Amino acid sequence: MNIFDDEDDFLVSTPKDNFFSISRTANKNIVEMEIEKMFQRLAVAEKILEERGLEQEHENLLRSMVIEPELEDRTNSIFIELVGNIVTQCE
Repeated sequence: MNIFDDEDDFLVSTPKDNFFSISRTANKNIVEMEIEKMFQRLAVAEKILEERGLEQEHENLLRSMVIEPELEDRTNSIFIELVGNIVTQCE
């Protein structure tokens, strides 16, 4: 199964673009399962922050990093991970 409309698009698009493109054409159950896993990871991370009293520090850091390259890199890594997880299960 080729989930890319055009192989060249994959090479020039962003990880976010790739994720949304693949999520529209891949098996819906697999996409939903991977998104659910990502939300579970987020919930665990938030719980750890709350238990350690760091939720305000986290919010402040998020606000200050909106334009930071490091945040963009981390976000792209998550999109890449999601794409990899979806693609490997659709093969």
